[in-house]
Amino acid sequence: MYSLVWAPVNTFRIALANLRYPVSLEGTVAAAVNAVARAAAEGAGIVCFPECFIPGYRGMRRTPLPPDAAFLERAWASVAEAAAKAGVAVILGTERIVEGALFISALVIDRDGAVAGFQDKVQLDPSEEGVYRAGIGRRLFQVGALKFGVAICHEAWRYPETVRWAARQGAHVVFHPHFHEAEPGGYVASGFADPANTFHEKAMLCRAAENTCYFASVNFASAGSGTTSAVVRPDGTVLCWQPYGVEGLLVADLDLDAATGLLAGRLR
Repeated sequence: MYSLVWAPVNTFRIALANLRYPVSLEGTVAAAVNAVARAAAEGAGIVCFPECFIPGYRGMRRTPLPPDAAFLERAWASVAEAAAKAGVAVILGTERIVEGALFISALVIDRDGAVAGFQDKVQLDPSEEGVYRAGIGRRLFQVGALKFGVAICHEAWRYPETVRWAARQGAHVVFHPHFHEAEPGGYVASGFADPANTFHEKAMLCRAAENTCYFASVNFASAGSGTTSAVVRPDGTVLCWQPYGVEGLLVADLDLDAATGLLAGRLR
């Protein structure tokens, strides 16, 4: 007697690198290269890192060394080499310098190590405006069958159109690199999207459900953080989430047929 169990056939495995804040510039590169190899071992086709993982986010009591274009070029080359060796695409939270201006960005690297492009952070938090410059325009990327956009931290929390744009262009998932550490006296979360938590995790659910696409958010691993890494299904339900403060890869299989973009497409 045989039992038939239905399973999606049009799936794509992703990984979110829920890592600790880097302790040194070279440490950021080593951690990223190691995470790419681990993602390959888990069978993932793409791995996404938190906001400004290389060289580290500037602000919120964090002060990396001054911007260094030469270091960034070397770091990107090392991660691209790791991507090609592992056969895994990478969304690397980073910063970049353009004509003397500093941008928060995500570098997208294909599975062969080729640079697919950058998605700069378009909507800055007011606290970032003295350090970074806002980017212009949005991009859709594709790795194999997976189409995706990138919306970085604040812009996805508070500006739904940054996610909706990608969904309307056919994105199955919008990746959301962010940086969120514990605040003095802040509530310590223990369960994802608990009613006592900050609004940020509810925003993850909304961004997925209101656009009928997956939403994959990745944070640093830090004790007491108000948010963690998670993947939300196109119907707004949680597929998986990383235990708070626990370092590791969060791996998820996305059913691409479920990401129809139906609700995003109905906007007039």
